[in-house]
Amino acid sequence: MVTIGMNYQVLPGKEETFENAFNKVVAAMEGIEGHGETFMYRQINDAHQYLIVSQWNSKPAFDAFIASDTFKNVANWGKEQILAGRPKHEVYGGEEHQHTGGCPVGSH
Repeated sequence: MVTIGMNYQVLPGKEETFENAFNKVVAAMEGIEGHGETFMYRQINDAHQYLIVSQWNSKPAFDAFIASDTFKNVANWGKEQILAGRPKHEVYGGEEHQHTGGCPVGSH
């Protein structure tokens, strides 16, 4: 099992659009082989900063989903001009990648 932390900085006024897109991504993940659970967290002191925590059987399963047309069709951030910068992904745990700090929101 591997947990992926996906950090997003959203442009002011685009929070609802981002959250709606996130719900579409989660719906697209349902039934994808290798996917476990996904949760979204919003920074308390910066309402434009989000962390999406996604559990996968392996890092290659996550990478395959991110590269898929399904993901690209629902996560078209550029066209919507939602993000203030490039998303940052970090791997927590798993045999392929070890992160000494662990998941910042704990394990589920």
